[in-house]
Amino acid sequence: MGLPGLGWRGDLRADERVVQGSRTYVPVIPEHEWYRAEADQVEVFAPLVPVERVWVETVGARPSAVDPTHDKGIRLVSLDGPTHPAPTPVFETDAVSGRRVVRVEDSVEHRDLRAVTESYSGADGDICVRVTPELEWYRWAWRGQPPTTLEVPVHLLWIE
Repeated sequence: MGLPGLGWRGDLRADERVVQGSRTYVPVIPEHEWYRAEADQVEVFAPLVPVERVWVETVGARPSAVDPTHDKGIRLVSLDGPTHPAPTPVFETDAVSGRRVVRVEDSVEHRDLRAVTESYSGADGDICVRVTPELEWYRWAWRGQPPTTLEVPVHLLWIE
Protein backbone atom coordinates (compact mmCIF):
# COMPACT_ATOMS: atom_id res chain seq x y z
CA MET A 1 0.00 0.00 0.00
CA GLY A 2 1.33 3.45 -0.72
CA LEU A 3 1.59 6.44 -2.96
CA PRO A 4 3.94 6.88 -5.91
CA GLY A 5 6.60 9.41 -5.01
CA LEU A 6 5.88 9.12 -1.28
CA GLY A 7 6.57 5.57 -0.13
CA TRP A 8 5.31 2.04 0.40
CA ARG A 9 4.18 -0.19 3.24
CA GLY A 10 4.41 -3.97 3.22
CA ASP A 11 3.44 -6.85 5.53
CA LEU A 12 -0.24 -6.08 5.00
CA ARG A 13 -3.21 -8.27 4.10
CA ALA A 14 -6.14 -7.17 1.96
CA ASP A 15 -9.71 -8.42 1.65
CA GLU A 16 -12.23 -8.24 -1.21
CA ARG A 17 -12.91 -4.86 -2.83
CA VAL A 18 -15.75 -2.72 -1.51
CA VAL A 19 -17.67 -0.29 -3.74
CA GLN A 20 -19.16 2.79 -2.08
CA GLY A 21 -20.88 5.14 -4.47
CA SER A 22 -18.54 5.52 -7.42
CA ARG A 23 -15.34 4.71 -5.46
CA THR A 24 -13.70 1.34 -4.95
CA TYR A 25 -11.85 0.59 -1.71
CA VAL A 26 -9.87 -2.32 -0.32
CA PRO A 27 -9.96 -3.27 3.39
CA VAL A 28 -6.30 -3.50 4.46
CA ILE A 29 -4.87 -4.59 7.83
CA PRO A 30 -1.39 -5.24 9.20
CA GLU A 31 -0.41 -8.85 8.70
CA HIS A 32 -0.13 -9.53 12.43
CA GLU A 33 -3.77 -8.45 12.88
CA TRP A 34 -4.83 -10.79 10.06
CA TYR A 35 -3.07 -13.72 11.75
CA ARG A 36 -4.65 -12.82 15.11
CA ALA A 37 -8.12 -12.64 13.57
CA GLU A 38 -7.63 -16.01 11.86
CA ALA A 39 -6.14 -17.71 14.93
CA ASP A 40 -8.61 -16.32 17.48
CA GLN A 41 -11.61 -16.20 15.09
CA VAL A 42 -12.28 -12.55 15.93
CA GLU A 43 -13.27 -9.56 13.84
CA VAL A 44 -10.71 -6.79 13.40
CA PHE A 45 -11.11 -3.26 12.11
CA ALA A 46 -9.80 -2.84 8.56
CA PRO A 47 -9.59 0.70 7.19
CA LEU A 48 -10.76 1.13 3.61
CA VAL A 49 -7.97 2.23 1.29
CA PRO A 50 -8.66 3.58 -2.22
CA VAL A 51 -7.99 0.73 -4.68
CA GLU A 52 -5.42 2.78 -6.62
CA ARG A 53 -3.21 2.87 -3.50
CA VAL A 54 -3.15 -0.92 -3.05
CA TRP A 55 -0.65 -3.17 -4.84
CA VAL A 56 -0.72 -6.95 -4.75
CA GLU A 57 2.50 -8.86 -4.17
CA THR A 58 2.95 -11.89 -6.40
CA VAL A 59 5.41 -14.75 -6.21
CA GLY A 60 7.84 -14.56 -9.10
CA ALA A 61 10.02 -17.23 -10.63
CA ARG A 62 12.83 -18.52 -8.48
CA PRO A 63 16.26 -17.79 -9.98
CA SER A 64 18.00 -20.91 -11.27
CA ALA A 65 21.36 -19.86 -9.84
CA VAL A 66 22.90 -17.02 -7.91
CA ASP A 67 23.67 -14.18 -10.32
CA PRO A 68 27.45 -13.57 -10.23
CA THR A 69 26.91 -10.07 -11.63
CA HIS A 70 24.66 -9.11 -8.70
CA ASP A 71 25.96 -5.76 -7.44
CA LYS A 72 26.05 -5.40 -3.67
CA GLY A 73 26.31 -1.60 -3.88
CA ILE A 74 23.52 0.94 -3.68
CA ARG A 75 20.48 -0.09 -5.70
CA LEU A 76 18.37 2.80 -6.93
CA VAL A 77 14.64 2.21 -7.38
CA SER A 78 11.75 4.06 -8.96
CA LEU A 79 9.27 5.71 -6.63
CA ASP A 80 6.47 4.98 -9.11
CA GLY A 81 5.70 1.57 -7.58
CA PRO A 82 6.79 -0.85 -4.85
CA THR A 83 10.19 -2.46 -5.32
CA HIS A 84 10.62 -6.09 -6.28
CA PRO A 85 13.66 -7.27 -4.35
CA ALA A 86 15.21 -10.44 -5.74
CA PRO A 87 15.20 -13.51 -3.50
CA THR A 88 18.49 -13.61 -1.60
CA PRO A 89 20.16 -16.71 -0.19
CA VAL A 90 20.37 -16.39 3.60
CA PHE A 91 24.12 -17.09 3.53
CA GLU A 92 24.55 -13.80 1.58
CA THR A 93 22.76 -11.62 4.14
CA ASP A 94 24.07 -9.78 7.17
CA ALA A 95 20.96 -10.27 9.32
CA VAL A 96 18.04 -12.67 9.06
CA SER A 97 16.26 -12.69 12.44
CA GLY A 98 12.63 -11.60 12.08
CA ARG A 99 12.70 -11.72 8.29
CA ARG A 100 10.31 -13.72 6.14
CA VAL A 101 12.15 -16.72 4.70
CA VAL A 102 11.45 -19.54 2.25
CA ARG A 103 12.86 -23.03 2.82
CA VAL A 104 13.60 -24.75 -0.49
CA GLU A 105 14.16 -28.49 -0.28
CA ASP A 106 14.03 -30.90 -3.23
CA SER A 107 12.63 -28.06 -5.40
CA VAL A 108 9.67 -27.62 -3.01
CA GLU A 109 9.15 -24.16 -1.50
CA HIS A 110 7.94 -23.90 2.10
CA ARG A 111 6.64 -20.36 2.69
CA ASP A 112 5.04 -18.41 5.55
CA LEU A 113 8.12 -18.81 7.75
CA ARG A 114 10.04 -16.31 9.88
CA ALA A 115 13.66 -16.58 11.00
CA VAL A 116 13.89 -16.65 14.80
CA THR A 117 17.69 -16.59 15.09
CA GLU A 118 20.70 -15.35 13.23
CA SER A 119 23.03 -17.90 11.61
CA TYR A 120 24.84 -20.19 14.05
CA SER A 121 26.80 -23.44 14.04
CA GLY A 122 24.30 -26.31 14.35
CA ALA A 123 24.70 -29.64 16.13
CA ASP A 124 25.86 -31.40 12.92
CA GLY A 125 28.37 -28.65 12.07
CA ASP A 126 26.09 -27.02 9.46
CA ILE A 127 25.52 -23.28 9.56
CA CYS A 128 21.84 -23.03 10.50
CA VAL A 129 18.97 -20.68 11.31
CA ARG A 130 15.95 -21.56 13.45
CA VAL A 131 12.62 -20.78 11.74
CA THR A 132 8.98 -20.83 12.82
CA PRO A 133 5.63 -20.59 11.00
CA GLU A 134 4.44 -16.99 10.73
CA LEU A 135 1.36 -17.68 12.84
CA GLU A 136 3.59 -18.76 15.73
CA TRP A 137 5.89 -15.75 15.11
CA TYR A 138 2.97 -13.39 15.62
CA ARG A 139 1.49 -15.43 18.49
CA TRP A 140 4.85 -14.96 20.23
CA ALA A 141 4.28 -11.19 20.01
CA TRP A 142 0.63 -11.22 21.19
CA ARG A 143 0.82 -13.73 23.98
CA GLY A 144 4.50 -14.14 24.77
CA GLN A 145 4.08 -17.82 23.87
CA PRO A 146 7.48 -19.02 22.56
CA PRO A 147 7.21 -20.55 19.08
CA THR A 148 8.17 -24.06 18.05
CA THR A 149 11.19 -23.78 15.80
CA LEU A 150 12.96 -25.88 13.22
CA GLU A 151 16.71 -25.83 12.65
CA VAL A 152 17.36 -25.35 8.92
CA PRO A 153 20.75 -25.24 7.17
CA VAL A 154 21.28 -21.81 5.58
CA HIS A 155 21.86 -23.26 2.10
CA LEU A 156 18.14 -24.21 2.10
CA LEU A 157 16.88 -20.74 3.10
CA TRP A 158 16.13 -17.62 1.03
CA ILE A 159 15.04 -14.18 2.19
CA GLU A 160 11.65 -13.54 0.61
